[in-house]
Amino acid sequence: MQKISFLGSRAPEAQASMNVLRDRFGHVSPEDADVIVALGGDGFMLQTLHAFMDLSTPVYGMNRGSVGFLMNDYAEEDLPERLSDARVATINPLRMIATDAMERRHTGLAINEVALFRQTHQAGKISIAIDGEVLMDELICDGIMAATPAGSTAYNLSANGPILPIRSKLLALTPISAFRPRRWRGALLPWETHLEFTVREQHKRPISATADHLEVRDVTKVQVEAASEIILRLLYNPGHGLEERLLREQFTV
Repeated sequence: MQKISFLGSRAPEAQASMNVLRDRFGHVSPEDADVIVALGGDGFMLQTLHAFMDLSTPVYGMNRGSVGFLMNDYAEEDLPERLSDARVATINPLRMIATDAMERRHTGLAINEVALFRQTHQAGKISIAIDGEVLMDELICDGIMAATPAGSTAYNLSANGPILPIRSKLLALTPISAFRPRRWRGALLPWETHLEFTVREQHKRPISATADHLEVRDVTKVQVEAASEIILRLLYNPGHGLEERLLREQFTV
């Protein structure tokens, strides 16, 4: 039998389920586990992946939250068998290197997206360079994001960005409420693209940058690149993996 580490979000339902499963199947620390079972919603799944990124231990999520797009359905019966039969989805994060107004560099990893947001009532002004070439001198907007395939159905989709197949090796570059150029809807970029955002009029129009849960305020420049050397493994029940869910999501109206 696999050694399992059961982790739960702070939600009462997740904590109750965690205790039941620990009593029934045993529990070890994440460092000693063959598999980590995360009980909560999508946010808790992201927290778990970030927290144990260095372990390379596969994570099997069970929904004890709201949406649960990254999670399997919750069930206690036959859990060891489901874990043995689970299919693996491998994903890679993005690496953000953000420079703030004090010229300090901040590095973070994003499983869903790297996003820039205006901090005040005024729209931001951002230039966009792809692989060292400035392709948009000035985007006036509330913000912009670079989303991974795994994160393409999250904030990216809410901002009218495209859904990306999990194996597509693409990035979705999606503006948030673009004012000028008004009709620009973003771009699809190769996974290995090197992105650089430069903030214009930073003192008048301050911008923050986020890599999932990490936020950096008053940025002047943000670089984004694939962290392909980091491989995360998510486990799903057969027929209900990320690839199938992303495909079905494209036909949801």
